[in-house]
Amino acid sequence: MEQGFATDFWKDADARKIWDDIVPGEPRKTIPYVLTLEAIQKYCRSVGDMNPLYFDELYAKKSRFGGIVAPPAIHILLMFACTPNDDWMRSPGTVNAGQSWSYNIPARPDDTIHLQARALDKFIKRERLFVIHDNVFTNQNGEVICSGRGWTIRAM
Repeated sequence: MEQGFATDFWKDADARKIWDDIVPGEPRKTIPYVLTLEAIQKYCRSVGDMNPLYFDELYAKKSRFGGIVAPPAIHILLMFACTPNDDWMRSPGTVNAGQSWSYNIPARPDDTIHLQARALDKFIKRERLFVIHDNVFTNQNGEVICSGRGWTIRAM
């Protein structure tokens, strides 16, 4: 059974951490997520990526990956799947101001994904609230799937 994803980003908005609650260096609360084949394929369909590596087991087995994998950009789905509803990253009005990612190994169906995440810094510039944060996604074997640093502008 596929795990559902929130589509109402205002739900639980009052429970989310606010600017004063963001403490640079403090690990964010995260939750493990089992990545299913259904979730991979639903994500791929939603972004229009119909690569057979994500859908066709026979094709994928003949590839260098040896089986179906998730696309690198799956970290977008994982960012929300691995954080609880009160996480500050989920706040409506948050704007992605830039990001840089490194990809190590592909995520695969049935991987248990873990996220290590924290704010590195926060500051106010031109009356806007900025947070710099880093994120590391690993699988059940502790192998790094991808890691990245992002910059977000928080809602006032």
